[in-house]
Amino acid sequence: MCSSSLPVILAGPILRFVDENQLTVWLVSSSRQQLSLQIGATDGNAPEIEKTESECLPVGKAAYVYLLQTTFVAPLRAGEKYHYDIHIEDSATASHWQQEKRELLYTNENHLSFRWQPKLSNVLHGSCRKPHHPADDALVRVDELIADECLGKSKRPDLLLLTGDQVYADDVAGPMVQAIQQVINLLGLFQEPLKGAIVNHSDALPDSPYNLYRREQILPQISTNTVLSKIFFGAKKKPVFTSVNAQNHLIAFAEIMAMYLLVWSPVLWRGITFNKSAVNHTFHARFEEEEAAINGFCASLPKVRRAMAHIPVYMIFDDHDVTDDWNLNRGWEEEVYGHPLSRRMVGNALMGYWLCQGWGNKPDKFAAILTQAKQVFTDTGLKQHDKFIDTLFDFEDWHYNLQTQPPLHVLDTRTRRWRSESSLHKPSGLMDWEALCEFQQDLIGQQSVIVVSAAPIYGVKMIETIQKVFTFFGKALTVDAENWMAHRGTAHVMLNIFRHYNTPPQFIILSGDVHYSFVYDVRLRFRRNSPRITQFTCSGLKNTFPRRLLNCLDTCNRWFYGPTSPLNIFTRRRNMSVTARPPSGADGSALLNHSAIGQLVIHENGTTVTCNALCSGGETVEFPTHDEQ
Repeated sequence: MCSSSLPVILAGPILRFVDENQLTVWLVSSSRQQLSLQIGATDGNAPEIEKTESECLPVGKAAYVYLLQTTFVAPLRAGEKYHYDIHIEDSATASHWQQEKRELLYTNENHLSFRWQPKLSNVLHGSCRKPHHPADDALVRVDELIADECLGKSKRPDLLLLTGDQVYADDVAGPMVQAIQQVINLLGLFQEPLKGAIVNHSDALPDSPYNLYRREQILPQISTNTVLSKIFFGAKKKPVFTSVNAQNHLIAFAEIMAMYLLVWSPVLWRGITFNKSAVNHTFHARFEEEEAAINGFCASLPKVRRAMAHIPVYMIFDDHDVTDDWNLNRGWEEEVYGHPLSRRMVGNALMGYWLCQGWGNKPDKFAAILTQAKQVFTDTGLKQHDKFIDTLFDFEDWHYNLQTQPPLHVLDTRTRRWRSESSLHKPSGLMDWEALCEFQQDLIGQQSVIVVSAAPIYGVKMIETIQKVFTFFGKALTVDAENWMAHRGTAHVMLNIFRHYNTPPQFIILSGDVHYSFVYDVRLRFRRNSPRITQFTCSGLKNTFPRRLLNCLDTCNRWFYGPTSPLNIFTRRRNMSVTARPPSGADGSALLNHSAIGQLVIHENGTTVTCNALCSGGETVEFPTHDEQ
């Protein structure tokens, strides 16, 4: 593939924020065009359009990020099937797009389509999609559900929630780095000068002898690098759980942008070639293994791209979208934000998140950021780069709510941390006091809510105990001690929210992050009218936990923290009864270790919920309620 033969749309269209008055679509085009949305209805009664907006930000010579918004005169009809298209003013370009669009259409369909469903009854959620993990991609199951509707079967789900680690900026395969750098050259993605590294410009990275599997050598050698080199890069070891390979950590904004194009679309992969000979021979076996996994990942991308064009998709970051252990404790923050290279790298990843994920969740929240972004992303390259990163670091409105039934609250558990005052090394709370108070205010008066928390609020007690022990010895970073109970203040406030008499009677928590799936039903002890709390953790979309280790931890958890265990009185959740729903066919295990996407089914009575794990291999595993067992 050469730049003169590039497709019109490189990634997307991805359906983003949708409500009764507005439709939002995200895409990346290879050229600057006059784009807008065309909307129709299957019954011919197309909604009247009040206005159409098209925002365009160049990220390369042949790469333009678009956010298209259409506002309607009259509200959309709930549950109605609508169709849409990308209208392009230039007729020749429009003709090319009509040809390209065919691979995004389902059987018996002539248009891209969507439904706006304010009353939620079928919600999909998942996280942790690592391209080079050997498991299959569970996002393909979303495509199958939409295809079923087009064949006259059950309706498609209401929306898709991607709850963290949509990309892995810190854990990248060697073949993926090669693909990223080919995309950068093909599209002319904007490069940048680098401070504090042994290379002074991002365009020098491909020629560096440390480009593949040795990027820790590119980092500055500073006297205080015990945290930076062991936590942020290098061969960081986590002996209790797993090892994180950060030897190919993405550095430049162009690399981040190319990663997004490659994980959400098959288009650019068609011109990618891998070259094992460019890798040091000591990494050849690893390269071959990763290449096989990447090839499998690419094979599923057409279905993933198609699905995301036909269902509203909402996203929130977790650590790997930026870097492992992002803002884990005060010491981490002082180390990483205090050096120009590591600060720039975190900032670049956050720029990529805003452009490709955050912006489309609730576009109106980012009006001020968009105004500044237009001065940053110019046709001649990136301007005022560090100033824009500072703006993103200061932004405190990444969380958002959807006015559905029940209302949906997506939490930011990464940037508004409750930092420990007593020690640099103690884990920060996932949300600070002010953020938690704002969250509680949003809940007042609601009868039921769905809350999205990247990390489970109610975790596996045995794993949390291990994390607590390591934290006591100053090793929180060794075991990723990021759970809601790790910080006394955050745990106290969050649990008090559940205990408050104004807490909604029906509370559903959707989470991921941990690379295994489980369902808990939670009730307050010693309360006659306890709220019904259900937590559905489903992870990962393309990731799993080490099998033998998880089996061991699950067994120990049942031994030491069973319902009648006296050890429960030492946990911060001692005033709550937490009951696991074992997955069907699990022989007593409470945890499911399988690449899967979660399906939450809310029944008509509003109080009964079914939790299914749609596994990547085609199997559907239900977590039955105790009445069903």
